[in-house]
Amino acid sequence: MRTIQGVSVSAGIAIGTVRVLAAVDYAVERRLIDDPQAEMDRFRAARDTAVAQLKQLRDNVAAEFGENKAELFDAHRLMLQDPDYAECVEGLIAQDKVNAEFAVKSAAEQFAAMFAAMDSSTMQARAADVKDVSRRVMNVLQGKRDSTAQDGSVQGDAVQNGIVQNGIAQNGESHIIFAEDLAPSDTAQLDRAKVLGLVTAKGSANSHTAILARTMGLPAITGIGDAFDPADDSHVAVIDGTSGAVFVDPDEATLTEYRRRKAEAEEHLSLLRKLKGKPTETKSGQRVHLYANISRPSDAAAVLANDAEGIGLFRSEFLYLEREDWPTEEFQFDAYGQVAQEMGDRPVIIRTLDIGADKQVDYFNLSHEDNPALGYRAIRICLTRPEIFKVQLRALLRASAYGNIAIMLPMITSVQEVRDAKRILEEAKSELRGERIDFNESIQIGVMIETPASVIMADELAAEVDFFSIGTNDLTQYTLACDRQNPSLERFADPHSPAVLRMIQMTIEAAHRHGIWCGICGELGADLSLTDTFLRLGIDELSVSPTSVLPLRNVIRNH
Repeated sequence: MRTIQGVSVSAGIAIGTVRVLAAVDYAVERRLIDDPQAEMDRFRAARDTAVAQLKQLRDNVAAEFGENKAELFDAHRLMLQDPDYAECVEGLIAQDKVNAEFAVKSAAEQFAAMFAAMDSSTMQARAADVKDVSRRVMNVLQGKRDSTAQDGSVQGDAVQNGIVQNGIAQNGESHIIFAEDLAPSDTAQLDRAKVLGLVTAKGSANSHTAILARTMGLPAITGIGDAFDPADDSHVAVIDGTSGAVFVDPDEATLTEYRRRKAEAEEHLSLLRKLKGKPTETKSGQRVHLYANISRPSDAAAVLANDAEGIGLFRSEFLYLEREDWPTEEFQFDAYGQVAQEMGDRPVIIRTLDIGADKQVDYFNLSHEDNPALGYRAIRICLTRPEIFKVQLRALLRASAYGNIAIMLPMITSVQEVRDAKRILEEAKSELRGERIDFNESIQIGVMIETPASVIMADELAAEVDFFSIGTNDLTQYTLACDRQNPSLERFADPHSPAVLRMIQMTIEAAHRHGIWCGICGELGADLSLTDTFLRLGIDELSVSPTSVLPLRNVIRNH
């Protein structure tokens, strides 16, 4: 057995035979031409054909996966129709008197290098997109056929290599695809019934190919680098799209374990099919919004796979915890924007930086504290180091132009803290307006209710914000004076304590008095023994781990 570690970009387990997708050589002969105008006309005609093919591919994707997932191919069409792109190609033809194929390839390399040199990982991922659309134009110029066009005119790499022919695997079998890389258009053409999963040497979680894989429900792993071996063709493999592990020629113990996990996942999927699209409401008609909690952008796939209505808690601190230096505004904007785009119209509630206590980061240079749970953490860091906070707020605001983002402040104990945070938010908004950068002017802001002080001040806090979300883990800790990191206090730290439940009740009542909604985003939200209590208290929203969404929906619908 050979074990390879890659980067997970789409969750799920696949077990099957490997089909290696051979890299297609796009070497283009450089030919000198006598009639530059005729060559420009060839380019323009090929570009128009490619644009029409992308329109067909866009319509196919929209029909199967929804309009928001088809926007990628609208972007591809805009790339081809960009005057700068056409000017570059035609300039090369006119100045160097070269054939259109060579000019298109040269222009693609120039634009791809420009994107790859940018700081933003989202823009870096566009390098693959410009190569993809340029390849399509070259294929038209060279007379190759395409399975996406209605008349059957240019094939992508996957088709050329015998993986798919008009949506059908040629040998009738299903495979795990191994490739150096996959273009977005190739991924969109794969037949999900014949492709079990994807493993690539190159690529990133931000790439459109990765986003398409998540949309299609295909387990996918990227970044295996030099471990990619064409000799793996026809070997048996297991891929774990959650951990990023690939097992080639797995031993019996590994096969047995992953078959068990896959069976559990399929049982869960059966529940999904039964409940997907169904409203989360009781038999008496009481409606509850059911969201999911995530820590990383890649987790959004699990939110959609489990049919959550949105993201109730994006723990943004993991963008800080998993780095050795400060995450830049661009880095954060990429992460938030990616999730916002994947979620479409569904709400994405992002908790601002919650570092401190049990979550320490070396480069913050925080002083040692005897009692860090009651110390310098979360909103207290943000308000005393506004230069850090504003970077995050600017990234959040910019990302709000790409989806339904809301901002949530943690560890609030007073009205003044909320007002101070809103003042810094307004400064960030003013800066972006001055820079003519789009954002959602009416972005919602909420607070986490996780201290007794915030419960007591809930009426005043409700007048300042758009929503409450109760963090039951810390609320239990602070209400019962029990350090949740101390295992010897486990018997005393009872989240079912009447004191904790009364705190929750007081918070919900205060929210409703002031016309705002109130949810729960702590572990208690998934505790099915308390679902009846929360419904009786009038909770508006529950946000739980993605895998807890369907069991909780099932209980609520049967209540």
